[in-house]
Amino acid sequence: MNRRQAAVAELEGRIGHVFRDRELLERALTHASVGDGATKVRHYERLEFLGDRVLNLLAAERLMALDLEAREGEMSRLMAALVNYHACARVSRRIGLAEALRLAPSASKIGARDNDTVLGDACEALMGALYEEGGLDLARRFFLEFWAEEFSRLDEPRIKDPKTQLQEWAQARGMPLPAYKVVNRTGPDHAPCFTVSVNVGDHEPELAEGRSRQEAEKAAAMAMLLKREGT
Repeated sequence: MNRRQAAVAELEGRIGHVFRDRELLERALTHASVGDGATKVRHYERLEFLGDRVLNLLAAERLMALDLEAREGEMSRLMAALVNYHACARVSRRIGLAEALRLAPSASKIGARDNDTVLGDACEALMGALYEEGGLDLARRFFLEFWAEEFSRLDEPRIKDPKTQLQEWAQARGMPLPAYKVVNRTGPDHAPCFTVSVNVGDHEPELAEGRSRQEAEKAAAMAMLLKREGT
């Protein structure tokens, strides 16, 4: 048994399910970088599409069961905290999904195995595979066990993201809202790197990089906040 096969076996042990359909599991664990886009390589994007819908359904079902009087707006807020790529990436790390992923060497080299977007997508693909293998009951069992920690975090005070903090900082000083611009994009489609600038009034722009435009914008906002702290 090689290293990856051991990781796959460990993953199945952690989630408490050994797949009967081995091809389905392999597809759920195969990143689009494998085969460099070759059509003969079946990767997890279709299962990710399915898993995202299953995850949303299960989260909505659980939220309604937990609070019979909750209003739609409050449940939508809680859904956003439960169903996002950060939450899915945390679940991936809990179950050891990163080690079981099948990635192209080039993607592994640039850190895709520890990238929240990749791990979040792979988690949704695994959810889709569980649904395909055993229906909603199997997917629900996985969800209830591995999203328990995410539910426990719902009552924690939430720190505002850097973009929100920068916007409030600018508004408090009567300045225009921050303006973000992508100034460069490098890397392959499956693992891009964005360089983003942020401008606020007459302040010198700040540049930052990220593996997604949103990630780069947050990093640029944080750089601006740190430089202007106390002004």
